[in-house]
Amino acid sequence: MKVTHQLTDESFQDFVNLASGLFAPLRGFMTGTQYRGVVDRMKLGEHAWTIPITLDVDAVTYERARSASRLYLSYRGAEAGYMQVEDCYQVDAPADAGKIFGTAEQKHPGVAHEGCRSPMRVGGEVKVTLRSVIDDAIIPERIRDLFAARKWRTVAAFHTRNPVHRAHEHLHRLALEVCDGLFLSPFLGWKKAGDFGDEAIMQAYRVMVDTYYPRDRVHLEGLRSSMRYAGPREAVLHAIMRRNLGCTHFIVGRDHAGVGSYYGKYEAQELASQLAGEDALGIQLILPSEPYYCRKCAQVVTARHCGHSGDDIVEVSGTTIRETIRQGKRPDERFLRPEVADVLLGLGRKAFVD
Repeated sequence: MKVTHQLTDESFQDFVNLASGLFAPLRGFMTGTQYRGVVDRMKLGEHAWTIPITLDVDAVTYERARSASRLYLSYRGAEAGYMQVEDCYQVDAPADAGKIFGTAEQKHPGVAHEGCRSPMRVGGEVKVTLRSVIDDAIIPERIRDLFAARKWRTVAAFHTRNPVHRAHEHLHRLALEVCDGLFLSPFLGWKKAGDFGDEAIMQAYRVMVDTYYPRDRVHLEGLRSSMRYAGPREAVLHAIMRRNLGCTHFIVGRDHAGVGSYYGKYEAQELASQLAGEDALGIQLILPSEPYYCRKCAQVVTARHCGHSGDDIVEVSGTTIRETIRQGKRPDERFLRPEVADVLLGLGRKAFVD
């Protein structure tokens, strides 16, 4: 009997990224052994890996898959490919959350989201049978060829799930000083309610690139993958993905992939540095100090080149910018370019995830 599983939007995107090579060396949804290695030791075999990539299924599919050699994967009514079934296993999401997310609190969006998934998982290498499902995917070979055509020997990657603000701009310009090119690759896909949506993020970045950056040294392309909000562990996965795309440098920012106050300001930088030292990630890390606006310097700076403190220092807060836009107000131009503000205000409620 042919065993079929209907992919969700998120699992479909993981399927695409596995098939395209974006998650290399991982070529399929994780087996139980791979899952435990990643959760417990941050290892995929001998490679550094920090976030489980698994396929959860319902009880009926799970039982059928246990005696099947292939699990056929469909998306929106069309067969997209199949998995060579290597393992069927169950996970204890609440017990593993503390290791993956650093907390088991249900108010953490990543923990809550993982808790809604089935504990039954099927693992194995995936194959695409409907080629059109990856036609719009970000293919590593294509991006590497693009960098080569532009003669970029060094490329810095910047990850974001938000529209660009002045602190981000500071990091972009820093990267352009040390690398031939800058790859701006905002995450597009599932995000928690209240975050900026894909359209707002991409429109904001397009206006920024078109208005302020040298176009021959910057490439903007959305990267479809769900946010996990796993902070330090997710920052390492982001670095690995950009390495697979041919980037030589990766910017690990303040509270990278964090949410709320769950992670320390530089915790992601610390873990990325640790793993780069123990098991080379294959990409150089750019570890900047937190940018902020200094009233006395009258510009965005960091503590490395600004000697002021106290009332002179104003945080460039993405949360504050988001709430100001939500209220239909224009953020301070010291924190957000007016052209970017125009885009976000013009979208109104459509700028946000419901």
